[in-house]
Amino acid sequence: MSLSDYNFSLPDDLIARFPLKNRRDSRLMVLDCYEKKIIDSEFKSLCRFTAPNDLLVFNDTKVIKARISGNKPTGGKVEILIERVIDKWTADVLIKANKSLSVGAKILFEPDKHAIILSRSEEIFRIKFSIPVAKQIEKSGQIPIPPYFNRLSNDSDIDRYQTIYAKNSGAVAAPTAGLHFDEDMINQSLSSNVSHAFITLHIGAGTFLPLKNKNIDENKLHSEYIEVSKSASDSIARAKKNNGRVIAIGTTSTRALESASKDNVVLPYQGETSIFIKPGYKFRVVDALLTNFHLPMSSLLMLVSAMAGRKFIMKAYNHAIEKKYRFYSYGDAMLILPKGFK
Repeated sequence: MSLSDYNFSLPDDLIARFPLKNRRDSRLMVLDCYEKKIIDSEFKSLCRFTAPNDLLVFNDTKVIKARISGNKPTGGKVEILIERVIDKWTADVLIKANKSLSVGAKILFEPDKHAIILSRSEEIFRIKFSIPVAKQIEKSGQIPIPPYFNRLSNDSDIDRYQTIYAKNSGAVAAPTAGLHFDEDMINQSLSSNVSHAFITLHIGAGTFLPLKNKNIDENKLHSEYIEVSKSASDSIARAKKNNGRVIAIGTTSTRALESASKDNVVLPYQGETSIFIKPGYKFRVVDALLTNFHLPMSSLLMLVSAMAGRKFIMKAYNHAIEKKYRFYSYGDAMLILPKGFK
């Protein structure tokens, strides 16, 4: 299958560059994949589409201030995006500059700090800071809002480009399906006898990189760290035993759960995943998915197509454009129910 099969044209005014005043005020599109029905709803009505014994699985990763601006010794501007912290002094990063930097090059930070490029592997550079990475982030890091916002981050992003349950620092992008939840929505689902579990997947800078190969099977995703606790795996087993659905809150939760599964059972796991879920994939654990609307020709659009079917997803996206849903990280939500309301 070709990348072009996942392309669509999005009017610029449907890109949500700023969050709504209230998290829960987003719209919700529900896909009944069994009946092939599209339902227009509101996120605050999410509990209408859940049932007792269902389990919501959230990604509790916390976004770090991973975007740091610097300069070449010659004065040219350099922007780095931390992909992951390797140790106290070292990090893997993406680098944006008017001319590619070489191994050994120095990047200067105000007022008198710097970093040295140690090595390069494709788009990823390994650099060593002159002060601990955490201190450099604290001194000059900014929240790494997505490039398609086409604006600088502001104070509101510090709060709103973060889920209310964010706990484990390490992501350079937010698990955006979770941005819709406020305390009331969390409590509302619990009062409906819907359980919660938490996993961690630290979203890396690779999430901003486009797929290169026209044949989707020739593409690979960057590796990301995941952690699935025994508590989470026990909650999933309990939900399955009680005929509840495992509803992944976001594509990152989906990838973590599917990566940690063996023989259709989720086991406690700490490690890396580069799982690429695309049409033809058979889901072992996840029964339903809450997600946002994704970029054209992205791996995430392929993941939701694997769950709902490519034709139905593209039909739903065309419907979203017609009905003026808000797209991407600060946009509206979609709930995919592969078995419908059965």
